[in-house]
Amino acid sequence: MIILLDTSVVVDALNARAGSRRFLQAQLNAGHTLACCAITTAEVYAGMRKHEAQATGEFLDQLAYYESTRAVARRAGHLKADWARKGQTLALPDVLIAAVALEHGLALATGNRNHFPMPELNLLPLA
Repeated sequence: MIILLDTSVVVDALNARAGSRRFLQAQLNAGHTLACCAITTAEVYAGMRKHEAQATGEFLDQLAYYESTRAVARRAGHLKADWARKGQTLALPDVLIAAVALEHGLALATGNRNHFPMPELNLLPLA
């Protein structure tokens, strides 16, 4: 299985918080592949401190990478609009991450389950 990591999981792992490193190691030990996408990468670098650059780069470079294609953008737009019609406003970065997972058939690991209410997503708990 390929697991797309939400920004919350990457940040927690980089900061050794919330059991994220144990979760990620367990996934690797089970033979799963860990991945990220452009949105996660951008969000991580946006919040990174200068002294964290080397460790951040090394961590992200170990992950498989999935592009945000036109199909991903289209799906993200539809997700955002569909949930808005249901009365729930979702952040654009979150729907883009969800769309990457859905377009590529990836599981999604997140510490923010309420950001990803789409029933079609294969969400993985961190515990």
